[in-house]
Amino acid sequence: MPTVEIRFSPLPAHVRTARLMAVAVARRSHVDDSALDEVRLAVGEACTRAVRLHQRHAPSVPVLMVLNDDDGSFAIDVVDEGPYDAAPAEDGPELFLELESVAVEPDELSDGLPSGVVLAVISGLVDTVTVSPGPGRGTRVHMQWPAGPRAADTLTMEEHQLEYDLPV
Repeated sequence: MPTVEIRFSPLPAHVRTARLMAVAVARRSHVDDSALDEVRLAVGEACTRAVRLHQRHAPSVPVLMVLNDDDGSFAIDVVDEGPYDAAPAEDGPELFLELESVAVEPDELSDGLPSGVVLAVISGLVDTVTVSPGPGRGTRVHMQWPAGPRAADTLTMEEHQLEYDLPV
């Protein structure tokens, strides 16, 4: 399936729609059924984080979610316009221990957790996660899952003919 781009206003109600779209495209991309809940949860966390950052730093700019299933994998990028966050700490338990001794302003919380913890939760749900600077000033959270062959109705006419040995 070609790349699908979804832009939505930074409202919490749109996170559900983003999750539904991601799972629908993942299913169409033949992501294993056992991974669909992980897709749903990871996209929910990434989009909720992006919505909160947008509400605080760029309320008029839509959140961007890009879905792609090239090369036998299914990938989702969630791009925000907030300040760039570094990748989560490698040692998850130490991160939680450090949080107990650090005073965090309620303004900096995302569902009760700092953004770095949200990124750590996402990395626990997805095998391949990359956190990098976005094209603007924000953060791009790239998540990837293995996928099966492309659906026949998403092939180009030439690919369809080659797959079924039809004359070109």
